[in-house]
Amino acid sequence: MHRSLQMMLSASVFALGSTPAYAQEVQPAAEAPAESEAEQAVADQSVEGDQTIVVTARKREETLQDVPVAATAISGELIEKRGLNSLKDVATLTPGLNVNGDAAGRAFVSIRGVGVTLVSTVQPGVGIFIDGVYQPNTSYLNNPLVDVERVEVLRGPQGTLYGKNTLGGAISVITRQPSNELQVRGGASYAGPDSAWTAFGSVSGPIIEDRLQARIAYAHREQDGFLENTILDIDANPLNTDTVNATIRAEPINDVVLTLNGYYDWVKGTTTPYSRVDGPRDYSDDVEFNAANIQKFEYRGINAKLEFPIESIATDVTLIGAFDKRNGESPDSDLDFNPVNFARGTGEDEQTTKTAELRFDSEISSTLSSLVGFFYSRETFKADTITSLIPLGANINDVSKKTSTNYAIFGTLFWKPTDDWEVAAGLRYDNEDRKLTGATGFVGLPLADVPEIDDGHSEFSPRLSVTHHWNEQLMSYASVARGFRGGGFNVSPRAPFRSYDGDSVWTYELGTKYSSADRRLSLSGAVFYNDYKDYIGLNTIAPAVGGGFTTIDLNTGDVESYGIEVEGVFRPTRALTFSGGISLQHARITDSSAYTDVTGRQLPSDRLTFQPDWNLNLNTDYVVPVGKGDITFNAGVVGKGDRISASISETRAPELDEYFLVNGSITYRIGGIEVGAFVNNLLNTDYFDSYIERTTLALAVPFLPASDLGIIGDKRRYGVRTRFRF
Repeated sequence: MHRSLQMMLSASVFALGSTPAYAQEVQPAAEAPAESEAEQAVADQSVEGDQTIVVTARKREETLQDVPVAATAISGELIEKRGLNSLKDVATLTPGLNVNGDAAGRAFVSIRGVGVTLVSTVQPGVGIFIDGVYQPNTSYLNNPLVDVERVEVLRGPQGTLYGKNTLGGAISVITRQPSNELQVRGGASYAGPDSAWTAFGSVSGPIIEDRLQARIAYAHREQDGFLENTILDIDANPLNTDTVNATIRAEPINDVVLTLNGYYDWVKGTTTPYSRVDGPRDYSDDVEFNAANIQKFEYRGINAKLEFPIESIATDVTLIGAFDKRNGESPDSDLDFNPVNFARGTGEDEQTTKTAELRFDSEISSTLSSLVGFFYSRETFKADTITSLIPLGANINDVSKKTSTNYAIFGTLFWKPTDDWEVAAGLRYDNEDRKLTGATGFVGLPLADVPEIDDGHSEFSPRLSVTHHWNEQLMSYASVARGFRGGGFNVSPRAPFRSYDGDSVWTYELGTKYSSADRRLSLSGAVFYNDYKDYIGLNTIAPAVGGGFTTIDLNTGDVESYGIEVEGVFRPTRALTFSGGISLQHARITDSSAYTDVTGRQLPSDRLTFQPDWNLNLNTDYVVPVGKGDITFNAGVVGKGDRISASISETRAPELDEYFLVNGSITYRIGGIEVGAFVNNLLNTDYFDSYIERTTLALAVPFLPASDLGIIGDKRRYGVRTRFRF
């Protein structure tokens, strides 16, 4: 359930009571045939599905071809070229990754059908990492991507190396690193009809050659959105973001490298701009709120990484320390999703995360190596909300504080008995302690403390993989792994159940990868089976302590998920490229007794909220020489299967239609300058990004008219953009 609904329910309680890729790549063989300028331009592109990109999926530099993990790597060059602004946009190029959302400060994310989180207080089942630093909620999925080197999406449990909350997989963002080459980059775009525009720029280069380099980048994004608040006659879903990030890289002596990264993001958007709709095919863009529902966020952080070798024991050492902080503010929100001005709210929250990690990567012998590490994190979340009941003139204040301290030790042993075989066995032990405190009461009166809760867990995450390289172009692997997600608290002081257990998964996977010697064909595929226990994926409305109702998060039960993923790149000629991927999956709840035991109700469907049974992306690029430059024609389609909405009804779970979005662009490039025109959602296809079935409102505020609630996705947007690099 959404945070604003939680606030609303609190009210009801009292009412009732194409340029060269910058991801590192393996270069074509020297004896490759001569190519035209246009052919070489396409050959050098980094596209989704290319298995020659170097990644750090196992916290070592390896090509995708060699990693026994189902993974997709999207280069920063491709992100800029396609005009992708956030991780939510990157998800359209990744099979098995599903992201949608309903607020500037939150998104719903899943991999292989599982992992979605419907509220910000529940940590996602897909881990998000920025330069190796864990982000404890999904809000970063909406934040701007600026000057990144690549985004890696790892499917399946990654707990052995990445820790808790990666039972569905992990998303890793790696920023660009400065070098001895002076680079100036920038670009801008403008699109209508909602006045969407972006501008970005970066400068990178040496301060002291070979010893000290620096990089700084800035970006702005602004758009009106496609929804209208008909009561206030304003845009209902605008977005305005600014971000600045910087890197300093120092190598005071050979092979000793210190890297310092810092960032500051400002985000101003809206929360839950739901339209009242008559059903899942009523694509209304009218929002009837008595407040603008503006949200403001500040994200800031700094992290440092020290790398050095200990040659006497053939070991590379990596030490990472980080501090991240998010402040959120909702100055005035309409909490009842109704044109009747009944409940309003204000709120502030603060989340801080401190992390540290120490790794030792050792060569034990010519056939044996190891990666061993230690991890620590401390997370603190504080919230202070005021719910105003307009007809009653009452103001209710809820405050809460949640802390989490996590320690872990992990290790993986890599054995290569021959050049063709590898066996990797890993194990991680995590220990987490959590604490929740809070208070509630009327504004102007002393708040009443609620009982403190202490909780925690100790978990093991093993992983075993066996890899065989049939030749230099073809490999296959088999793996089995366990992942887990820590449990959590229901932060409402009136919740009848204050905590819920963590969930876990065992995953079994078979995969194969192929990359031709001339890089004209790259393919990868995987089949998988997931067995989830105590899945955290739904929430519900329950009787509150003292009367009325409140929302609670809970364990739904057991889930089974299986499917197949395929992605690749094909270049029939060096001027023409086809790329894309598809995921087919079957994710279903097999035992929902845990949900029934807590709520006394049955689920209306065995499907998981917002999870499609398939998604796909296909892109075509064709480069034509024109004078001293070239023109690139791009056409693409992304598709998503039907999904069910969020629902607590026992009989009705509205099904959202499948959809396909057609995108295209024409870009002229000469030297380091590009100009082009583009269109997204060319056919102006209607679809929902989020949807809530009406029973939620009917139970929460039974004295007000209830309806289904939906947020439509972006309509057709068309415009121009330019980029430059010197």
